[in-house]
Amino acid sequence: MSSESSGSSALAELAALLAVADPPVVGHWEHVRGHFHEWAARPGLRARLRAHLRRLSPREEMRVAAGSRETTTHFAWCLRDVPAEPFTFWLHEYKPQRDWRPGYADSIHNHRYHFCTVLLKGSYLHERFDARLSSDGTSIAGTTLLRSTEAHEGDSGTMLAHEFHRIPKAADDTRTFLVKSRAVQPWSLSFDPDTRTSHRHVPVESRLEVLANSL
Repeated sequence: MSSESSGSSALAELAALLAVADPPVVGHWEHVRGHFHEWAARPGLRARLRAHLRRLSPREEMRVAAGSRETTTHFAWCLRDVPAEPFTFWLHEYKPQRDWRPGYADSIHNHRYHFCTVLLKGSYLHERFDARLSSDGTSIAGTTLLRSTEAHEGDSGTMLAHEFHRIPKAADDTRTFLVKSRAVQPWSLSFDPDTRTSHRHVPVESRLEVLANSL
């Protein structure tokens, strides 16, 4: 699926910068990090992304909508997902804090993929954690706060799949742009420090065989 407009595009430019001659890209994430942060620091990023969205045809708009999803804390818009590419591009639109429901960005969690992000608009509190995993790696026994940072417009960062973080609060109208690798592990984990409850998150698409066998 491609949600790319024809002609020159900020997203096509970024995709070309992130390509590596020696795959897989996840093995060269420092290369991705360097080029992403350099690209994101150029003036006018919001305007370039706005222009990209305004150029989408009705068919491309449908593809973006179909590949996107709503979470309890934000809307995750998939701007580019080309199967031949080892990464995808996303725009995260954070909901007003009053509309958040517990369990997503505000939980302590990791991801199945590596990602780089830049804050386009607004601000949020970003916390990184050390997580103590069970012996089989399927749950979190406890966490320790490593550092807490207030991120503002223009700030960028990188998270690897084994690292844990959370965003406990964000200013209304906060927007971020991300490049995500394809999945490097089969599930992610989250932890509620108040109830000390751990959850393992397996993507629904990988459960189709389980569903068929359970009928």
